[in-house]
Amino acid sequence: DRMLDMGFIPDIEKIVSLVPFTRQTLLFSATMPPEIRKLTEKFLSNPKEVSVARAATTAKNVEQFVVHVDPRRKKEVLSQIIEQENVQNAFIFCNRKRDIDGLVQWLKGKRYNVRGLHGDMPQKTRTETLEAFKNDKITLLVCSDVAARGLDVDDLSHVFNFDVPMNADDYVHRIGRTGRAGKNGRAWMLVTRAEQKYLDAIEKLIKEIIPEGVVGDSRPAKKAVSNADGVECDKPKDKPQKSRGKPGAARKPRRGDDQSDVKGFGDEMPGFFGKVE
Repeated sequence: DRMLDMGFIPDIEKIVSLVPFTRQTLLFSATMPPEIRKLTEKFLSNPKEVSVARAATTAKNVEQFVVHVDPRRKKEVLSQIIEQENVQNAFIFCNRKRDIDGLVQWLKGKRYNVRGLHGDMPQKTRTETLEAFKNDKITLLVCSDVAARGLDVDDLSHVFNFDVPMNADDYVHRIGRTGRAGKNGRAWMLVTRAEQKYLDAIEKLIKEIIPEGVVGDSRPAKKAVSNADGVECDKPKDKPQKSRGKPGAARKPRRGDDQSDVKGFGDEMPGFFGKVE
């Protein structure tokens, strides 16, 4: 589906034109958007559609967590989670290609065995990177949605969403990289305040609330926004401000104050303080 975004449709059309007219054609796709429907009408004759899972389902053997973070601390929090999770190998998803290169360099500075994978890389480099990851020469692969489409890696222990996907369907595909063939997997997602609306859309799509994960010894923070069902979650209560000094103590006059010249009205209220008609 999304692989077509990389410009493969002309290649598919050319290949189909070269195969025998009498043939059996099988088309597999994770989703069925209008573009794929058009392909079925063009290349298939009276096709039968088989759906192996209902739309927008996440594997039950993949544990999901969200962590609400300050955008300035995203990288540090990601590093903390990687350390505490005992990650064997993982995909780390970013929304923008330029962020992939920046995150790769930052993780290398932390001595992680990491490389990037995105559509602007030469095909040879992408192939070599993926082979190195499959052969356990790389532990972390920072990638984009399009570059990771169709990748099937055995025993992928974790998926990290460094950025919340702006398309809710992409979340299902991202975490579907782990927990395959009945194996267990874990998926973490870092969420900033600006990305909360995308998280709400994801939870509405998958019809479940993703629990807040615990990083280090910190307690999970409560979301101070609406959840997928529109129910407002509890907000942290403001702590009462402590009064400075002893309760009931009068403020001491500052240097230069002359309290003796201050005159009061006593019990009498001047007429000019009355209500103006």
